[in-house]
Amino acid sequence: MRRVAVTGMGVVSPLGGSVVEVYANAARGRSGIHLLDVAFAPRLNAPLAATAPFDGAAHFEPPRLRMLDRSSQFALVAARQALADANCDRSAVDPYRAGSFVGTGMGGSQSNDDGYQTLYAEGSDRIKPFTVLMGMHNAGAAWIAIDHQLRGPSLTYSTACSSSAVAIGEAWLRVAGGSLDLAIAGGAEAPLSFGSMKAWEALHTLAMIDASDPSASCKPFSKDRSGMVLGEGAAMVVLEPWDRAVARGATIHGEVLGYGLTTDTGHITRPSVEGQAAAMRAALQSASLGPLAIEAINAHGTGTLANDAVETAAIKAVFGSRASAIPISATKAMHGHLLGASGALECVLSLLAMQHSVVFPTLHLATADPECDLDYVPNVTRTQFPARTMLSNSFAFGGTNAVLVLRAACDG
Repeated sequence: MRRVAVTGMGVVSPLGGSVVEVYANAARGRSGIHLLDVAFAPRLNAPLAATAPFDGAAHFEPPRLRMLDRSSQFALVAARQALADANCDRSAVDPYRAGSFVGTGMGGSQSNDDGYQTLYAEGSDRIKPFTVLMGMHNAGAAWIAIDHQLRGPSLTYSTACSSSAVAIGEAWLRVAGGSLDLAIAGGAEAPLSFGSMKAWEALHTLAMIDASDPSASCKPFSKDRSGMVLGEGAAMVVLEPWDRAVARGATIHGEVLGYGLTTDTGHITRPSVEGQAAAMRAALQSASLGPLAIEAINAHGTGTLANDAVETAAIKAVFGSRASAIPISATKAMHGHLLGASGALECVLSLLAMQHSVVFPTLHLATADPECDLDYVPNVTRTQFPARTMLSNSFAFGGTNAVLVLRAACDG
């Protein structure tokens, strides 16, 4: 297995539209969650979301824009950023050994919602001609491959909330195994359509509005947590063999060391300690590391009652008495839950945390929960913490648990 370097990163998110902006806002503990000011807001029980400050018209000409769902727009812009950051001469890479790997939970949900509005609410048969192309889950990966002439695998993973962690892990396997020399991997999600938000609301997993501060409504690991807040955006990383990156003088942001993947089979929405712990152990095994090597964790940390307690117990099961000494960030308190794109955004945040020797905070953690009694870095970024190796956890409805092992850029 070859070492795999991360040489490019790109983001469009509720914390900003560039890697620099995302780091600055995360480090200062800014929440991107807010009350929604849209026409359908009065019909939501809790009109909250974490929206990306993004206008597709600033990035695409009108004829192109008409073919792109918002999720594909996010994917393309984040991919452009990541490839520009990697500064790679793609003419030096066999295009059949380069691929795109994208995770999404809901695909082009806004485009599909618009089509249903036309059909059922307006009683019209005049559906937009590109509705299928805009709504299909693989649109983002396909457009990235087309725009950048990546003629190897173009693969889309849809495993709900772990989709983009799976995409990065699967891309890592191919680069590490020698079948690819370049991969762009990550996720994109734009789930803030009316139909999507009402469907999530019906599951009773969304947070209630914090009356004193709506931006504080997502409270992972806090006793008074009430659920997750939906977000939108995309994050992408460029992966290439370490030796190739070093030889061309690339700036290396970090390294993907391992990837663990397991499936809970007890219930389609109920997480299990056993499954999450097994995914973390599998990730460590794939990286040839023991639990002592992990210095920080980016938790899945959704802010739901069940997930946070189960994840806490799973971390204890893997790390034993040392679990309480590992700082754990739940960054969804800041950027919301980007569903299929969350794992990729959290991968980028983990790499940034190691680059800057910080641990990002778990915001809005004011009330201790006896079931969640680990070091969650409450409310304020922890500075001067030079972690070298991190886990990034992503767990999902449907039971797919994906864990990435990440290392700071170093020669050893």
